[in-house]
Amino acid sequence: MDEIHAWAYLNRVVEATHPQIVRLVTEFGPVEVAERIKVRAGLPEGLLNTTQARAEVDQSGHDLELAAAMGWRLIYPRHPEWPGELLSCFTTLEVRDRADAPPLALWVRGRDLREMLSEAVAIVGTRMASSYGTQVAAQFAGQFANAGVSVISGGALGIDAAAHRAALDAGGTTVVVGAGGVGVDYPRAHAELFDRIAERGALVTEYPPGVRPARHRFLTRNRLVAALSRATTIVEAGWRSGARNTANWAVRLNKPLGAVPGPVTLQTTSGCHDLIRSGEAVLVCSADNVRSLYRSVGTVNEDAQLELLWEKSAVQKLSRNELAVYDSLNSAEPTPVGKVAAQAGLAIALTTHLLLELQGQGLTNRVEGGWLRQEQRR
Repeated sequence: MDEIHAWAYLNRVVEATHPQIVRLVTEFGPVEVAERIKVRAGLPEGLLNTTQARAEVDQSGHDLELAAAMGWRLIYPRHPEWPGELLSCFTTLEVRDRADAPPLALWVRGRDLREMLSEAVAIVGTRMASSYGTQVAAQFAGQFANAGVSVISGGALGIDAAAHRAALDAGGTTVVVGAGGVGVDYPRAHAELFDRIAERGALVTEYPPGVRPARHRFLTRNRLVAALSRATTIVEAGWRSGARNTANWAVRLNKPLGAVPGPVTLQTTSGCHDLIRSGEAVLVCSADNVRSLYRSVGTVNEDAQLELLWEKSAVQKLSRNELAVYDSLNSAEPTPVGKVAAQAGLAIALTTHLLLELQGQGLTNRVEGGWLRQEQRR
């Protein structure tokens, strides 16, 4: 058995994670631990009991092939995409339950997970969202997307879906951490949304192909939503809810937690207000408030400060289409107008018009063979 098949085997036998298995794999490697489980030797008695029911069922090859056919891949510690830095928050966690450990491996569909998580923030909340909650979730997600921050959520109805959609609509990236296995769209109504997310972001799950969502899997999943985020934002959460459980995980993992206040007449805001009142969460009213929870003290806020200190350059004042044309040029070699149009994704007539407009601003110059960019000096 090679390493990737060992990880796939452990992923199904153990399901999600187990503190003792994680320690053994760290010390001996996945291949040896998988072999010990199969031969029923070299394991603590508790693990022998935990793995007994599935030890003889090796579906690793089938799981990997089926996942690949659906566009999924398996990542694990030392894999280039493994978000080890973010998951290191589990090292200081007091073990109370079998979920109190990092995932053994993760199934991913979409873009490079490590890249998606370079700066990511969670937005979670109730499935029974009010119009207020939906609006706030969308507003925050759009602001994060505009700042280049990925939005993480659970893909559920209500607040989760509002956050995912707003991030995509703003041209940003978003990540779904699912509670079902590979190939299980939950809820089914979001299958099309999940396809969109896989193109621009990523879908993630700890569970192998075909595993159905269940209450305990949602609770286990919630720890990953908190762990993979720089900070967690709660938008509408009842006193007892999945979002409140995610908030509890953020606190346990020493991750910054923000909560959005809402109308006191709504039951779905009671959890947010309690988190703020208890001091577990910081009251937040914007994406920038949330980012301030994890950014270093004294970090320059580019959006709020730099524009006040310096006037925009001529290039910074360009429209989207003008900038697309400008970026298609270089200052060393003339580019024919047809090639500029193709690179900018614009019609030739419009491209020609914009080139002339840019020339009038001193940003381009027409020469034999095409157009040159005129670099600006300040």
